[in-house]
Parts: sequence; structure tokens; C-alpha cells
Amino acid sequence: MPLLKKFFQAFRPSEPPALPDPDAELALGALLVRVAKADREYQLEEISLIDRILARLYQHNAIEAAKVRATCEKLHAAAPETDTFGRLIRETTGLEERLAALDALWEVVLADGTEHAGEVTIIEDARKAMGLSYADSEKARARAVKKFSGTAEDS
Repeated sequence: MPLLKKFFQAFRPSEPPALPDPDAELALGALLVRVAKADREYQLEEISLIDRILARLYQHNAIEAAKVRATCEKLHAAAPETDTFGRLIRETTGLEERLAALDALWEVVLADGTEHAGEVTIIEDARKAMGLSYADSEKARARAVKKFSGTAEDS
């Protein structure tokens, strides 16, 4: 039995690979994943929306965006508190990028058509940590609502 155990341990990494230190992109990605998972239903629509947001904001192709999202999923799972990600975004980006991050967070919340309290709590924590106002959040929410209502009418 000990020989079999040693055999299997030889193929198992002794420690999981280290996650990268988050930058603003990874911090936002992890927040997007955190919001999407807040209602305990991480849906394909949310996953593909996160990929599109990462591609749009950081000029990735579809494969690169999916790889970044996968890293963000791991960061979210192992990660610091929401406000830590928000502070990192505040300290490393300008106002326009922070407002774009808030827009992206609201897009993910509204992707399934329902605002869950846990999702809104995450946005509020992130908003405060990013140094943005409640009015900024309301405007971002309104833009996301308009974006999704426009999409529904175009279909």
C-alpha cells in the first residue's frame, strides 16, 4: 500500500501552482466572477459576458479573455476580500477605468435579469473601495439596464 501511495504522489503536484499577483485587470475579473457566483448560479451567459467584457476592456481575443477569466476564477476562490480588489483597482487606474469597471460589474449582475442581494452587496463593497459614489453606481446600473433592454428590443 505505501508503494501505491508514493506512486500516486509522484504524479500529484506537491503544491498548487502559485497564482499571479493581481493587477487591475485580474482584480476586476475576479470581482466579475465573484458577482456572477454570488447567487450560486454561475451561468454560461455570465461566463461568456465576463469573457466579452475582458476582451472589450483589455483588447483580448476570445481565447485570451477565457484564459484571463479562468485565472480570475482561481483568484476569486483563493482570494482576498472584495474591498482588496477594489482598492487595487483604485490605486492602479484612473477614474474612467474605475467607472468602466463599475459598468462591467452591473452588466454581470443584470445578465440573468435578476438583481440578487449578495450581488449588490459585492458591488457596493467594490464601489466604496474603488472610491466611487453611490450616484456613480446608480448611473452605471442605469447604463447596464439600458444596454440589456436595448439588446432585448433588437432581437
